[in-house]
Amino acid sequence: MEDTKVMETLRKKFFELYGEGEIRTFFAPGRVNLIGEHIDYNGGHVFPCALTLGTYGVARRREDRKIHFFSTNLPDTGVIEADLDDLVLRKEDGWANYAKGVVWAYMSEGLVPDTGFDFACTGTIPNKSGLSSSASLEVLVGTTMIGLFGFPDDQVKNALLGQKAENQFVGMNCGIMDQFASAMGKKDSAILLDCATLDYDHVPVVLGDASLVIVNSNKPHELVGSAYNDRRRECEEALMDIQKVKDIRALCELTPAEFGEVKGKIRNEVDLRRAKHAVYEEDRTRKAVVALKAGHIEEFGKLMLGSHVSLRDDFEVSCHELDVLVDEAWKVPGTIGARMTGGGFGGCTVNIVKNDAVETFKEKVGRNYTKGTGLVPSFYVVSIGDGAHEVTE
Repeated sequence: MEDTKVMETLRKKFFELYGEGEIRTFFAPGRVNLIGEHIDYNGGHVFPCALTLGTYGVARRREDRKIHFFSTNLPDTGVIEADLDDLVLRKEDGWANYAKGVVWAYMSEGLVPDTGFDFACTGTIPNKSGLSSSASLEVLVGTTMIGLFGFPDDQVKNALLGQKAENQFVGMNCGIMDQFASAMGKKDSAILLDCATLDYDHVPVVLGDASLVIVNSNKPHELVGSAYNDRRRECEEALMDIQKVKDIRALCELTPAEFGEVKGKIRNEVDLRRAKHAVYEEDRTRKAVVALKAGHIEEFGKLMLGSHVSLRDDFEVSCHELDVLVDEAWKVPGTIGARMTGGGFGGCTVNIVKNDAVETFKEKVGRNYTKGTGLVPSFYVVSIGDGAHEVTE
């Protein structure tokens, strides 16, 4: 359900910046990954869902070649100007580089706007939370271009071009999951996505008397400047070692049993642990979806815990703050599942909590987290929403 108050404020700001006239409004959601972390670039399955939190955009075509970007979340940056004939990364343009990158990616595929456009956006996703505000923005800009310029309404392609923008324009070597979840989400369903083939299946998420609760550690995570690209490299090195004895294209093609047979070929101990996480996380994700489809939510929750432990110990992308949140969550009766979600090094945890325990969960986890870290967490009881679309209310 769109937030009419947020849209009203955004439209008012748009008219203030760019003048009155006809406008169009678009929305692209953030996402949370329920399980299947750091395997999207290892040929594995991920299981994200789109949220009703996301990014709203208002836009209008111009008569020249200029593009103007403005974010109400970062008003101090003012209106950032770009030109269709000179789309380059500029450090001082900050967040707008993600938006520019999408225009560049579309143009690189021959989808060239015949004019520039004015654009203003506002996000309801907490900044630097790990709920994919950057992917939401990228998918939003692509959806805006589809609407303004009549490009083919192909949301799978839109997701791929958002990823291309982040990989090749911004320089962040992300997988496809975030953009795909934002573009292709479906209300009350998660997406089982094979990142190697882009085959996907919408799986209904029926939690019964429980809810999804996202807890923001409020320790910002900086993926571009973090160890994300190191993890990709370590996985690639492990894969190359295994490929000398086994014909595979990606780590996640291996079952745990097959991995046991070839893991001795991985020369570096760190690479070995990274590969172990990828193989076992793929196995957990497949089992989790089977459990969900069978209505075995408790089993799903146990697999979430296994995922967190692996991300903490083998992949080493957790941190003290996330570990405290997860440890404290499991102490609360009524917690069915808890784990870090997203890239790691900060950001959020995703939890499944019985509805009658949610208030106790917030109180106890909040108090003990602050005691253990000095930070105050934020709690979001979230709903699963639809993917990117034009808002036509």
